[in-house]
Amino acid sequence: MRAMNHRTGGPPLRQQAYEAFKERLLSRDIRPGQFLSQRELVAITGLPLGAIRELIPRLEADGLIKTAPQRGMQIAHVDLDLIRNAFQLRLILEREATVAFCRNASDDLIRELRDQHVAVQREAENGVTPELLQRAQHIDWAFHDTMIDALGNSLIASTYRVNSIKIRLIRQEDTRMLPELVTSVMREHMRILDALVARDERASLEAIEAHIDIARRRALGV
Repeated sequence: MRAMNHRTGGPPLRQQAYEAFKERLLSRDIRPGQFLSQRELVAITGLPLGAIRELIPRLEADGLIKTAPQRGMQIAHVDLDLIRNAFQLRLILEREATVAFCRNASDDLIRELRDQHVAVQREAENGVTPELLQRAQHIDWAFHDTMIDALGNSLIASTYRVNSIKIRLIRQEDTRMLPELVTSVMREHMRILDALVARDERASLEAIEAHIDIARRRALGV
């Protein structure tokens, strides 16, 4: 009960602290490899020290920080091991999710996802505006999250979300949606969606594997 935010009726402060930390991390206000103190995290998140102290064990368990004696906390450092491990885990989880989605997702949901991608592709033909770029990024992330969530396994969903944070840290300028990537990423997604429409498990797997491999290669700069 101590952790609940009784004043607003909102989520516990430790959850607010986690979301604030994630937001600052993904907006690059906090950088990979950076050292921070608890007091600095208080200043960055705008949340009380007690919430930060409750947050730290979760961040350590998620592999987003590690405690360095005499230096404070270090944000996860991006290296080749992180890239390989994060993309390998992503592939394992999304292969399972894609097969299940191909078998079980409703026709209406698959068509809705496909229609969203078609709309972005059509708009992109006239140039990628900041608004379209933001929407394309949201559709990109939401598409993968939707397939993962359809498994109905909260442990997998939680693991996937944490891994997604690490993926987005990896060479952020290459893994986030850029104007020149909108068309190619939407095209890669359309291969997956067309296979899902046809209920073709093999083609769906091949398409998701190719999509993740392209993202991994981009992150590695190859």
